[in-house]
Amino acid sequence: MVFSHAFNGETEAAVQVAGAVTVALPVKNQLAEREMIKQLRHEHTWASEIRSKQSWVNKDVIKIPKRGAAPNVLINNTNYPIISNNRDDSHVIVGLNKFDTENTTVTDDELYALPYEKKSDVQMQHRETLEDETMEYGIWGLAPQEDDEDNNEFVLETTGADDGTGRLKLQTKNLRTLQAKMNKKGIAKKGRILVLCDDHVSDLLEEDKNFFTQYHNHKEGKISGKYYGFTVYEDSTTPEYDDTLLTKLPYGSATVGRKSSIVFHKKSTAKAVGTVKRYADDPEGTMRESTIGFRVYHIIVAYGVEGAASIISGKA
Repeated sequence: MVFSHAFNGETEAAVQVAGAVTVALPVKNQLAEREMIKQLRHEHTWASEIRSKQSWVNKDVIKIPKRGAAPNVLINNTNYPIISNNRDDSHVIVGLNKFDTENTTVTDDELYALPYEKKSDVQMQHRETLEDETMEYGIWGLAPQEDDEDNNEFVLETTGADDGTGRLKLQTKNLRTLQAKMNKKGIAKKGRILVLCDDHVSDLLEEDKNFFTQYHNHKEGKISGKYYGFTVYEDSTTPEYDDTLLTKLPYGSATVGRKSSIVFHKKSTAKAVGTVKRYADDPEGTMRESTIGFRVYHIIVAYGVEGAASIISGKA
């Protein structure tokens, strides 16, 4: 028996065979797309610190508001009337990044022979891969291109002992140096997020017993909510920097550079998901197989004046 029902304003067909209902492909796609959006919340990671700004997105473009000049503050003023000024706000418009997975083919013969539901597992793998890729691209985008203190972007090198490979270890005094630089520039203390690379986590575990204790007691991805003024996470996919110029290498570059830890400010970053689409073929075709793939528009972007920093492994 064939019948139809409404889904998000569209009429989709479903087929009932021997009491079981097979949901139509368009409905399956929409359910998978909803699940993808849930997956991209990046829970229990540094990205969960960033506010979602879905209301800023329209047609896979994000419109970021930019504040006008702040008012002057008068102390012990005796001159009246007080001057009034307009605040001219503006917007920065940025296109969301497009992420496509390569298609995975699953044949009906495989589904018949395997003891598990491979199509569901393939779909989950696509979601997990996109979650990882959007985070890796996001942290690369938040990292400063080079040292530019005039624009509140800092690139520092570690100064600790040689770890035996020519790499200088991260020391807590390097974090204090960065903290002082940010304080001097008037960057808000609350909301600084430090994302440590694997090498720098190991360095701090070795140097600081307090960090060691917090690391082994941390829950849900966060190492510490307060460590030299930073909320601390770890991530093995932080960007690398040119060995000589200390400039950020292009995303996906084959060049081996120096690993870095990244600092961003949660009050001046935003994230958003745009269009999500699942591509799947009906398995009842001549090849008796399905292809599964996804396209996601997503962005993690910095704005405002709070700045960012990279702590790069120094060289002996």
